[in-house]
Amino acid sequence: MAALDLFGRRWNLRIIWELQHGPVGFRALQQRCDNMSSSVLRQRLTELLDAHLVAQQADTAYALTDLGRGAYQALRPLVRWSDAWASTLSVDDKT
Repeated sequence: MAALDLFGRRWNLRIIWELQHGPVGFRALQQRCDNMSSSVLRQRLTELLDAHLVAQQADTAYALTDLGRGAYQALRPLVRWSDAWASTLSVDDKT
């Protein structure tokens, strides 16, 4: 339940998604997340840091930890399902 609570908070999954390819600085991450407010981004990053899913590097960029990469991998089936769902909705809209 703790994981569902953490992942259910707005923006947390998006942050994990945006960090999947490597470290990102605060401002770049904010831009990738549709320019969410800096206070919300700080709060979400603090939650993910406390959960050991994200780490802040010496250059202040944020990156997924091993646990964070594991969380991303665990979410991959959901991504595949959502792609199939979107395709189904797209076909339904055309009929």
